[in-house]
Formats: sequence, C-alpha cells, structure tokens
Amino acid sequence: MSEDSHYTLVSKLKPSRIIIPVVIGLAVVGWFIIKDINVDALRKLHFTGSTVFWIFVAWCCMLGRDLGYMIRIRILTEKDLTWLQAFRVIMLWEFTSAITPSTVGGTAVAVVFIHKEGISVGRSTSVVLATSFLDELYFVIMFPVILITVGGKILFTTSVESIGVTFLNNLVIVAIVGYTIILAWVIFVGYGLFVDPVKIKQTLIYVFRLPLIRRWRESAVKAGNDIVESSRELKRKPFSFWLKVFAATFLSWTSRYWVVNAILVAFFSVSDHFLIFARQLLTWIIMIILPTPGGSGFAEVILGRYITDAIPADPAYAGSIAFAIAIIWRLISYYPYLLVGALIIPGWIQKKFGRSISKKK
Repeated sequence: MSEDSHYTLVSKLKPSRIIIPVVIGLAVVGWFIIKDINVDALRKLHFTGSTVFWIFVAWCCMLGRDLGYMIRIRILTEKDLTWLQAFRVIMLWEFTSAITPSTVGGTAVAVVFIHKEGISVGRSTSVVLATSFLDELYFVIMFPVILITVGGKILFTTSVESIGVTFLNNLVIVAIVGYTIILAWVIFVGYGLFVDPVKIKQTLIYVFRLPLIRRWRESAVKAGNDIVESSRELKRKPFSFWLKVFAATFLSWTSRYWVVNAILVAFFSVSDHFLIFARQLLTWIIMIILPTPGGSGFAEVILGRYITDAIPADPAYAGSIAFAIAIIWRLISYYPYLLVGALIIPGWIQKKFGRSISKKK
C-alpha cells in the first residue's frame, strides 16, 4: 500500500464516528429504562467503600488487558516498539474496533498503525496476523474448557423464568455460529502461517473468482501475499517465543473476563465466579458476529439478561439490576477506548501524515 492509500484508510477514523456507537448504546439503554428498568430495584445497589474498591479492581482488570496486549506487541516486534509506542498502537487499534462492527474490526488499519511507528509493512502485517491468530486461538481453546468445566446445561440455561426459552435457544445458535467462524479462521490462518501459505493463497484466489465475490479478488490476492510473507517471518520463531506471546494473550483476555466478576462483587456476594467468567467469554464470542460498532446495544442486552440469575436479589428486581451491571461493564470496558482514541487519533494523523495532508490541500 502507498502512503496515500495509508492516509486514505486512516483518515476515515474521525473522532466524530464515536457518535454512532454512543447513540446506539444510549438509545438501547433509554429504551430499556422506559420498558424494563425498575427504579426501586436500582435502590438495591448500595455504594460503599467496598464498592469503590471493587470498581477500582474492575478498572485494574482492563489495565491488565491492555498491559497484556502491550507486552505481546513488544515481543512480536522484538521490542522495536517502545512502551509508549505500544500503548499508542493498542489504543488506536481499540478505538478502530470500537467504532466498527466486530466482523470488520481494526485489523486492516492496525497494519498502518504499526508501520507508521517505524516497523516495515511486511513485519507489521506479520504482527497483525499473529495477534489475530492468537486472539482467536484463545477462544478456540477456552470455549471447550469452560463447556467441560461448567457444563453446557448450566452455561446455556438460567434459573430465571422471565429470560425466556427463545432467548436461550437463540443464544446457543449464535454461540455455535460465532465459534464456528472463529475456529474456521484459526484453522485457515494457522495452516497458512505454519504449514502451506502458498496453498492458502491459491485457494483464496480461486474462491474469489466466483461471480458474487469477484469484486474483492484484488483484496484476496493481497491477503494471500500477506500470509505468504508473514509465514516466512513467523516460521523462524522458536517455541519459547510463541509461549511468551500466548502467555501475554492469556493475560490480556483473562483479565478482561474478570471485569464483570469484580463489578458484581462490588454490590453482592458471588457464589460461582467461574460461571460468570464463562458467560462473559461466551458473550464475547457472540459479539464477533454482532452488526453494530463494538456490539453497541446488543452487548448490554445479552450480558444483562445472561447474568440475571447471578444477582442475589428478588427476581422482580434482578433483571433491572443485571442491566445496570451491564451498563457499568460497558462504561469500564468499552467507552474509555472511544474517548482515548478520539483524543489521540487527530494528533497522530497530523504527525504521521503531515505531508500527505498538505498534498491533499
């Protein structure tokens, strides 16, 4: 990609785009406040010193998530990125993911973010493919683990009758679809990176000859070239290298999945922490195929309904309280990335693409 194409890609990330996910999120929250929220139920949430402490712990879990990402990207770039550069790349990457649907994500733009911090395009592509592979590998490994540990019956059912059989049945279907997509991606990219990248490239080119998707054939060829080039880069890495980057990945995602646990402990005693952890992981698998930016609107509803039976309160109040917990969860785990990214992106574009901007003018 040329400098101009890099600029064109990144320039679409305007801070104003945070309006879309915020409006969707607020609209859903407003609708549920009018329809379902019981004001008397919210009075059951008592804020004490212990509440402040555990909300702080929830924030620390998100910091652990970002720290894991920063450690990983420094390992993948062999520490050619400083801690500050790693922080900047992660925040920009998260901002991109937050303002685009989960199915789109920030992968394409992430290559530009890393490249403009001084890493070659080829190595940047390798880093992004490796991170994508490792993230999805975590889901592929952990989902069967939680199914065996928790049990499918408990994971996909709740003791609250108001949740509805239809919602839970749909949850199972969406989870299976989401996991199938993730598994297919891991097998496809893993085979391409570590076994036979040329065959994957040829398969992509062949598939994208089909009439309905022919328009994206050029992008498919580029993706195939990226996999071939990345394979050369990553095959040389020793086992200890992959052990370290997966440990960083494990730290990142596991930290994120303890956020709701910490929020719940801020208000109630929790009897089964691993079940809550498992339901958060399942929620994120479902979010993979959600159509809204960062899963706005859907994520709050899914998690709110899904953790209702974990609320030790009167069933008449539990749903409202669970939805309030889900909103706090999003305020900690999603909206900060919109704010930080919106603050960083204008100055970063000006600094990294100053000449391109002048040419455009």
